[in-house]
Amino acid sequence: MKYSFYLWVLLLFGLFPVGMKAGNISLNGTWNLKFFPQPKEAVRTPQDLTDVQGTIIEAKVPGNVELDMLAAGLIKDPMIGNNVYTLRPYEGYQWCYSKKFATPEIKEDEQVRLFFGGIDCLADIWLNGQLIGSVDNMFIEHEFNVTKFLEKSGENDLQVIIRSSVIEAQKYFLGTFSIGNFANEESVYLRRAPHTYGWDIMPRLVSAGLWRDVELRVINHTHIVDAHWMTSTIDTEHKKAQLFLDLQTEIPFSQLDKSRAVVTLKRKGKEVYKTEFDIVKHAFRLIVNLENVDFWWPRGYGEPALYDAEIRLISENGRLLSEHSSRIGIRTTKLDLKDINHMPDDPGRFCFIVNGERLFVKGTNWVPIDALHSRDASLLEDAFNLMVEMNCNMVRCWGGNVYEDSRFFDLCDENGIMVWQDFAMGCTFYPQRQDFADAIEKEAISIVRKFRSHPSLVLWSGNNEDDIALRWTLVNFNINPNKDVVSRKVLPQVIYEMDPTRPFLPSSPYLSQAAYEEGSNEDLFPENHLWGPRGYYKDPFYTEAKARFVSEIGYHGCPNRESLEKMFTKDYVNPWLNGQVGLWNDEWMTKAVRIYNQEPKQGGRNDLMTNQVKILFGSIPKGLDDFIMASQSVQAEAMKFFVEMWRGDKPDRSGIIWWNVRDGWPVLSDAVVDYYNSKKLAFHFLKNVHEDVCVFMNDAKDGSYPLVVVNDTRWSSKGNVVITDVATGKEIYKGSFTVDANDRGEIAKLPKMSGQGVLLINYDVDGKKLANHYLYGEPPFKLDDYKNWLKKTKIYTIK
Repeated sequence: MKYSFYLWVLLLFGLFPVGMKAGNISLNGTWNLKFFPQPKEAVRTPQDLTDVQGTIIEAKVPGNVELDMLAAGLIKDPMIGNNVYTLRPYEGYQWCYSKKFATPEIKEDEQVRLFFGGIDCLADIWLNGQLIGSVDNMFIEHEFNVTKFLEKSGENDLQVIIRSSVIEAQKYFLGTFSIGNFANEESVYLRRAPHTYGWDIMPRLVSAGLWRDVELRVINHTHIVDAHWMTSTIDTEHKKAQLFLDLQTEIPFSQLDKSRAVVTLKRKGKEVYKTEFDIVKHAFRLIVNLENVDFWWPRGYGEPALYDAEIRLISENGRLLSEHSSRIGIRTTKLDLKDINHMPDDPGRFCFIVNGERLFVKGTNWVPIDALHSRDASLLEDAFNLMVEMNCNMVRCWGGNVYEDSRFFDLCDENGIMVWQDFAMGCTFYPQRQDFADAIEKEAISIVRKFRSHPSLVLWSGNNEDDIALRWTLVNFNINPNKDVVSRKVLPQVIYEMDPTRPFLPSSPYLSQAAYEEGSNEDLFPENHLWGPRGYYKDPFYTEAKARFVSEIGYHGCPNRESLEKMFTKDYVNPWLNGQVGLWNDEWMTKAVRIYNQEPKQGGRNDLMTNQVKILFGSIPKGLDDFIMASQSVQAEAMKFFVEMWRGDKPDRSGIIWWNVRDGWPVLSDAVVDYYNSKKLAFHFLKNVHEDVCVFMNDAKDGSYPLVVVNDTRWSSKGNVVITDVATGKEIYKGSFTVDANDRGEIAKLPKMSGQGVLLINYDVDGKKLANHYLYGEPPFKLDDYKNWLKKTKIYTIK
């Protein structure tokens, strides 16, 4: 390919990002940003833009406008204290990004595409004074053929004019049931991340920006449009599999019968399959039969084996026209769902099956990495590694977020972490009109095409809690969610057409027609979110829950002091209470989360922490450090208890996805790691009870404690266990055990302990030394006693 002098300079000085293909020219970096209050008639054209007075500053792309204003000294850091409220006036602003770039020199059979990884949100895109497109979806990628709009020589002027999402939301009339729910009404019609309008875990920060990469893509007229790899059949016993490659191209008629496709598969650098053929039509299916297959397995159940797949289109004279590279995994996935739960005689089912193996899921919910999503990419690796360290085998991508980018799914593929992907909707009733259905269909096709070849992706879910949200404030209307056009018609049709091998769940939790007809009681749900009153973690609400699978469950825990000192201004760190319980200082209310400055809507969530501390320890410590320890201890014991209770009921119960691994903002929450990646005590407790083969004690039944071993692997295991009381050093039990593959066993029944204390469970599994603990007795406990018991276990670092 030939390049202009400008492009040769980029190549010479290494200014192409790492991994960029030769035909991609980054437009990331420095842009100009002009902003101003949106007038009554929004500015939509460059001509109108010149007539408006505004502020002009330097901007970074990918970026968010708040980060640019922060860098320019126009605002204070919104992460600290109450500063986020100062952004409210900018919700009514318009923003224009502009950049000049040189025209790439292209051949006669090439074209130039302008690619945006993400635009937030309502924007008109102008190139050299010509409108090349308008966008209205934050979540999806946008690409435009700009070949005819480029200057023949010299510079091009690119402008992206963004309108106010808050003002523009008023143009969409809402239906009766879309008002008054948990999700903000401004979020209902616009395709932006719901959390940006304020949530109980995220601030109100209605941003704007070019939040993912922007680039020019020089491509041949003959090019690959889509390559979809899917597993047709497998035979794990004989290590055989059949794959489909569905390939779609764009090709001039003159090149049909003259161009060739070359397809190769490699495993660990060794070629295991290769074929080539003439391209006689634009779309075709290749059936690939393989032997000696290494299958992709989730964590614990085997290696997440990946193959390097490459597709190349070659001209008749041997020139490379287009190529597509990916890493694929060979596996089948199924959700065994019986959608009504009649306990105990006819229980429901909600069990994931991969390669014919029934799995027990132990995973976490994934929420926004940051409220300003242009920072997501830089934060991803550290956040993701938390799940690897904790041995999670599934992550549920929550519907109030954006869709993570391809790198997230690559990491899940490589580490054997299954992905449950919600579509980006939650906690409200969405429009039923055709224009909204069309917008969702377009979004779903884009997202499904982008991610469907990833082996880690095992479930599409229509939304987060829309089905049950209709029961919160509208229970008297008895609305049937099974009539919802979006989750019962539009989305399943997209999955049926675009990704037929992967299961679809209409909502989480899912209120099926059968459950609706029997009264919609949550005991009928085989899969549920267990929040409730959030009292004592051993209350009947938790211990008598009927669900077979829980996909949200959590408990509050105060962040570490060093994190509090980062998120609050100095005078507001301590005292956190204004003299008495319930009277929190102002910044602690903000971080609770209080969405609007003038109302304490979610500030009361802080009371959950103090109430939970009081239940377990009898009183609320006066010192901040003791309060942090008490709060984190309650959270840690609760989360550990939930996982052990669920795993102890295997196979009757099939999984637990707790809430949540990491905060997306400096906040007081249920996360086990805060925004600054500082781990709470619960992180370490959960890491212990996520071992593939784990020994633990469940609460006493019929006067004795079940000592349980659970094996979430495909191989039998054996080991030894010794239990001692840490206060006295007395040995309570010593023995050995064996446990079959993917099974649960009861090692012994231990007599119920009197009084209070901690039992240390030292055990080994196939030579690997491990440890756990069990807190026995009835609350309240003395905090000092509890701290001393934990120290004596020598499992955890306790200050």
